[in-house]
Amino acid sequence: MNDAAPPLLDVDGLALSLARFDGTARILNGVDLVVFPGERVALVGESGCGKTLTARMIMGLFDERGASVEGRIRFDDDDLLALDARGWDRLRGRRLTMIFQDPVAALNPVFTIADQLATVILRGGQAHTRVEARDLARPALAAVAIADPDRVLDSYPFQLSGGLNQRVLIAMALVNRPALVLADEPGTALDVTVQAQTLALMHNLTDASGAAVLLITHNLGVVRNFAQRVYVMYAGSIVEEAPVAELFAAPRHPYTQALFAAVPRLTGEGLPVGIEGGVPDYRVPPPGCRFHPRCPHARPQCHQPPPVIEVAPGHKVACVLFGEKRDG
Repeated sequence: MNDAAPPLLDVDGLALSLARFDGTARILNGVDLVVFPGERVALVGESGCGKTLTARMIMGLFDERGASVEGRIRFDDDDLLALDARGWDRLRGRRLTMIFQDPVAALNPVFTIADQLATVILRGGQAHTRVEARDLARPALAAVAIADPDRVLDSYPFQLSGGLNQRVLIAMALVNRPALVLADEPGTALDVTVQAQTLALMHNLTDASGAAVLLITHNLGVVRNFAQRVYVMYAGSIVEEAPVAELFAAPRHPYTQALFAAVPRLTGEGLPVGIEGGVPDYRVPPPGCRFHPRCPHARPQCHQPPPVIEVAPGHKVACVLFGEKRDG
């Protein structure tokens, strides 16, 4: 990461409301995040907090019917929320790619891996025929530690293991040498060992290619081993941002602290502590800080939008507690 360089991805004040039969739900609530060239960033939070929806909006893959969108998403010089079909065709699958959570569901079961990987390579303009594309597909699969590329190329997704399909998805995401890869819980559908191998592979390959990564996950262990910076999301809002080492050494937001307290310890010292209450109803979210109904430190000021306080270099917290400490 080069702080002097402009961000590769800049999400500014992103808000999304969806009209549903039972009311309008404000799901994303002013999301701010940046990813610099070559940087590995994690967006972490519990299920249903809006992480995947944020990624799908960045990729232009959300259903706009009944949607009200505010804010801005910039990727290099492009305003992604204003792109037309031709603009997305220029970016998606080329400079901006995504690895989806379920490798089997993400691949088409009626086409071979060769057909699907060749389509991606042809889209990127690296080859002009499927024969040429296959010649590029072999080293792409070898790069993700697939020992027998030709057998995999001639296979259908249902003939391969989940781990092999996940490696195929990584190869597809990286074969056109994108500037940014969005990775939505990669390996979550796989066993723990294969998941660790998948993330180590992504780490090495993106380092080698110079691609930036925005990793979507609920797993703090994955964040610690993979990312350089992390954003913590709760109920559609970013509540904390920090370098990974700083966050793990000193989580500041009450929600982040509660997340850490809920993680089982391998040492067996102490039992995990659950977070009382539940995620708010997005049709009638709490005013101000959305975490305050579950927060042990809640006070009347929490009913107002919380200030974003920089508590250490690069470490920001959206919480009135730190505004009080600074003022005091």
